[in-house]
Amino acid sequence: MAEPLLCVDAVDKSFGGVQAVRGLTLNIGQGEIIGLIGPNGSGKSTSVNLISGTLRATRGDIRLAGKSVANLSISHRVALGLARTFQTTTLFPEYSLIDQLLVGCHTRFSTSPWAAVARTSQSRMQERQQRAKAEEILDFLGLLDLANEQTAAISSAQQRLMMIGTALASDPKVVLLDEPAAGMVAKERAELSDIILRIRNRGVSVLVIEHHMGLIMGVCQRIAVLNFGQKIADGLPSEIRSDPAVIDAYLGGGH
Repeated sequence: MAEPLLCVDAVDKSFGGVQAVRGLTLNIGQGEIIGLIGPNGSGKSTSVNLISGTLRATRGDIRLAGKSVANLSISHRVALGLARTFQTTTLFPEYSLIDQLLVGCHTRFSTSPWAAVARTSQSRMQERQQRAKAEEILDFLGLLDLANEQTAAISSAQQRLMMIGTALASDPKVVLLDEPAAGMVAKERAELSDIILRIRNRGVSVLVIEHHMGLIMGVCQRIAVLNFGQKIADGLPSEIRSDPAVIDAYLGGGH
């Protein structure tokens, strides 16, 4: 059996005397959409921060395409194909949508600074390629008509789609979506669900951390459940929905 694309292997994270994550093991295969859920304070955000590199694990390993990334910086993880969005909007408000995506594209820009300044033919060709890529992502998100609008001028739901677009611009193998549906109404969540499914069709694996159970159940092939920093269940949506430990965790957590 080939190793899954992303492996979180027995990861612990302690803050002083508090163990926020304990023995987390999570595997994501090529082209899979996996959900990560749990009551408030269950360790979801800490887990995402460990995978993305915002935090370093106290113990355990994280591997991407067979390579350990546990001690690598965020930028190195991005270069290897790991991208994420955040719970809060992290866009440049004065940038146009096309320029925002070009920032993401530049993580794959190979032209030297001298060539960019000198406007060599290679530099100009890469700029055209990056702009075409940014326009393709805007089209994918249904935002191409707004390409020249400032990111601050679009709706909060569109800003969340732009965060996904910025992540996709780095050509990820795996994208972590942290609360992507926050603040969205039903129609916007339906559009988001369709985009998540189409991300998989691009050959990108997805880890979705989300409170909205309808979205999670609708798009995820498997769901892992955390409670008090530990994984208490991992299975098909139908299995998770009826799992006594999951039901108890949510009801017991006042969720």
